[in-house]
Amino acid sequence: MVHVKSGAGDEAGTFMLTTVRVTDTNVVNYFYALLAHQQLVPKKAVFRNGESEDEYTRRQDYIMLDSQSNAMQAAYKKAGIPYHLQNEGVMVLQVLDNMPAAQALQPGDYLLQLDGKPMATKDDVLGELKGKKEGDTVRVTYKRGNRTATVPLTLALLPVQPGEAQKAQPGLGIVPADVHSVKADDPDKQVSIQAGEIGGPSAGLMFSLEIYNQLTPDDLTKGYRIAGTGTIDPDGNVGVIGGIQHKIVAADREKADIFFAPKDYYPAPGEGSPVLNTTDARAEARKIHSAMKIVSVGTMDDAIRYLRSLPPKSAGIK
Repeated sequence: MVHVKSGAGDEAGTFMLTTVRVTDTNVVNYFYALLAHQQLVPKKAVFRNGESEDEYTRRQDYIMLDSQSNAMQAAYKKAGIPYHLQNEGVMVLQVLDNMPAAQALQPGDYLLQLDGKPMATKDDVLGELKGKKEGDTVRVTYKRGNRTATVPLTLALLPVQPGEAQKAQPGLGIVPADVHSVKADDPDKQVSIQAGEIGGPSAGLMFSLEIYNQLTPDDLTKGYRIAGTGTIDPDGNVGVIGGIQHKIVAADREKADIFFAPKDYYPAPGEGSPVLNTTDARAEARKIHSAMKIVSVGTMDDAIRYLRSLPPKSAGIK
C-alpha cells in the first residue's frame, strides 16, 4: 500500500495493518456472530445522530486520509525530511436531511465556490455564510468525481443541537472538512498510499513505521512479521482505537510475531472511561493461546526503539 519514489530496498519482514470490518446483520449472521469471534453493536453506537450509511462511509474515508497525512508527517519528521502541506479543498462529509444542501449535494462532493468566490478551507465557507439571512440564495459550485456543477440554494435555519444555548443560524446544512496532502520538498522522497476500501484512523501507526522504514537505509523489520494498530498524530503520538480483540485474532491468523498495541489510556476524573488497548490485547492473546509478543507503545519512537533492540529473526525474540 505504501510507496516511496526513491525508497530503500526490499524488507526482510513485513509491516501489517489491522482493520475491523463493519457490516449489517440479519437473522443468520446474528446467530453466526454469537458463535464466531464477532461483536454485535447497535447502529446508533456506530453512526452519528442522523448519519446515513453512505455518510458514515465517507467519514471513515476522510478519517483514513487524515490518518495517512499524519503518518506521512510523523515519518518525515522522524527521518528529517523537509515537507509542506498542500491544500486540496473542502469536502462535504455529511448532508442534513430537509436542508438546502440535500437538494443537490452528496457526501464526498468538493465545494469549489460560493457566489463565485473560491473556497479553499471550511473557514472560507463559514466566513462567506456569516452575516447572511434565512431565505438568502447562494450559488454553490461543487465537484463530484470529474463533473463540476453550479446550483442556487436558499439558506434555511440550521437545527439547534440539544443543550445548545445559541439561536438557530442560517446555513446550507452540511458538515465540511478540509482536505490537504503532504508533499516532500524532495520529489524523490514523495510518499503515496493506496489503502483500497479500508477506512478509519487506526492504521496510522503502521503506516508511519512502513513509511519511515522505506525512507531510511536500515530495515527495521529484521525478518519479523509485525502487526499493530493505533492512531497517529503528526508528532508521532499513538492513540487508542476500538476492536483490538478482533485485530489480535486477525494478526495471529496471519502468523504475526509482534503486535504493537496502544498504551492503556486513563482519562482525568469525569472525562470518560479508560480505554485498555494493551490490557485487552494481552488478554485476547492469552485467550486464543497466541505466541505473538504484545508490545505496548505510546509513540512511534517507542515502536522504533523496540524494533532496533531486536536481533534478526533467526536469533528469536527475547
